[in-house]
Amino acid sequence: MSTTLARPRSLLISWLAVTTLMLGIFAIVTSEILPIGLLTAIGADFGLSDGTTGLTMTLPGIVAAVAAPTVTLTTARLDRRVMLCVLMAVLAVADVLAAVATSYWVMLISRVLVGLTIGGFWSIGAGLAGRLMPSHAVGTATAVIFSAVPLGSVLGVPAGTIIGNLAGWRTAFLVLAALALLVLAALLMLLPPLPAHQITSPRVLLDLLRTRGCHHALLATFLIVLAHFGTYTYVTPFLQDVTGLPPAAVSAVLLAYGIAGIAGNFLAGKTTVTRLRGTFMTCGFLIAAATLLLPSAGSTVVGAVLLIVVWGLAYGGVPVCSQASFITAAPRAREAATVVFTSSFQATFALGAFLGGRVVDAFSVSTVMICGGLTALLMAVSLWSLT
Repeated sequence: MSTTLARPRSLLISWLAVTTLMLGIFAIVTSEILPIGLLTAIGADFGLSDGTTGLTMTLPGIVAAVAAPTVTLTTARLDRRVMLCVLMAVLAVADVLAAVATSYWVMLISRVLVGLTIGGFWSIGAGLAGRLMPSHAVGTATAVIFSAVPLGSVLGVPAGTIIGNLAGWRTAFLVLAALALLVLAALLMLLPPLPAHQITSPRVLLDLLRTRGCHHALLATFLIVLAHFGTYTYVTPFLQDVTGLPPAAVSAVLLAYGIAGIAGNFLAGKTTVTRLRGTFMTCGFLIAAATLLLPSAGSTVVGAVLLIVVWGLAYGGVPVCSQASFITAAPRAREAATVVFTSSFQATFALGAFLGGRVVDAFSVSTVMICGGLTALLMAVSLWSLT
């Protein structure tokens, strides 16, 4: 395989295939979180409150957590290229269904399909860098694939929101459906046949879950994702109510957060190769510092901006570090490791957003920052204790 990849054209095609996987995850991530920018418009169209409309955000995460192991196990012997193409087609259907939904129930069905795509595509596609690239480029290729996560926040949601404001929220979903179809075409052209390499079975998953390395990865992922989504989901009201920024300024701050996240993603992609635990631990400490300091220093514009940028830089490395931790625990079962990563990540994403909302309703947006910061600190200390 390495001999084939050594040829410039083959290496170029491999990088194009990796980029296509990134665009696929970008389309998925944007489809998942686009309602953040269009929540009020969607709710108004169906005559619903923001809270009820918020199911469009929580439902995909819950479905994805279940779909990750289910889809991977039931299709374990199928060519992974075929599965990725089928899942991208499902995403296109989901986005079209959202665009033409005449009732909220139809909208929720489309969100279930988005969750199904997240669970399947991430579990299969996120770990394919090792099968597409030579060993020395796997770390960078993995970072390219995961750059789709911050790019969804930086480019996907703002662009979708602008389209929604100009042409209606349904048009934004139609544009995403078109993107999914373009990615489908690129996957068909650029991905080589990928027959099941390490068949993922229930036994393989159970064996992985019994390993000490998997226990450590699960604990770290649970704590840091809980901390992040329990707080970041409510960063906009914090910036408006505590910092006192107008909506346009909040958008600019979140853009800076996203740019920092992209930088953090690629930095982590390089350092996880040799210093995985140290990199993951650093991400935890920085998120803890940013969120714990926000209630006090975040009352000023300069303090808030600096802390949000630090937060973005740190969180940009979290998905890369988390997945690498699971793969390190099971180097011979990369797909199984990615299944556990995807399922745990998505389940904790939904739980974090839910619990954060309960804290905000019961206390305040500053309180949720402190709770999240303490959780992130616990994650970093738990990793430090293992060194």
